[in-house]
Amino acid sequence: MGHRDGRRRPDVTTVEIIGGPEAVHVDLLPYDERWPAVFVEHRDRIRQALGAGAGSVGIDHIGSTAVPGLAAKPIVDVLVTVDDITAEEDHVEPLLVAGYVLRVREPGHRLVRTTERTVHVHVYEHGARAVEDYLLFRDRLRSDAADRALYEDTKRELFRRQWDDMNDYADAKTEVIEAITTRARAGR
Repeated sequence: MGHRDGRRRPDVTTVEIIGGPEAVHVDLLPYDERWPAVFVEHRDRIRQALGAGAGSVGIDHIGSTAVPGLAAKPIVDVLVTVDDITAEEDHVEPLLVAGYVLRVREPGHRLVRTTERTVHVHVYEHGARAVEDYLLFRDRLRSDAADRALYEDTKRELFRRQWDDMNDYADAKTEVIEAITTRARAGR
């Protein structure tokens, strides 16, 4: 993986949300035992799409659907880590060929998703702070019943509101996510 000439391009400097803001049109559902199988299906699809270079790629199940017992939006989040986020020809383009669609391009992060919007694939570079945070947060929710309940209660409260932009809903969870992640980091 990486640029064919071995040089690294500068990353994008702005946030591009393809298709603009989207309202939240999903419900918070009880944990579904099928979510891990959906992850495995997409992990394998991603590995196949990325081909020979997939050996250095990390693929993890993150988000609420990765936490047994936690209510969630029925959207499976997949974390893909790559050597060079700017080498989109190595990861974004093959994922688009595999049927995913580009939703977000921002510094250090790309998001592709299924056309049905049931799977979100977050692409970051190995070692990115966001990668560590996603995994710490997921693992804390898996292992700490109080933080799992706090997060679910927060989501239930937020779902009582009307959200014209899914990003605003995500932003509204930031404070509790950061608090839980801080506890996870301190507990390592």
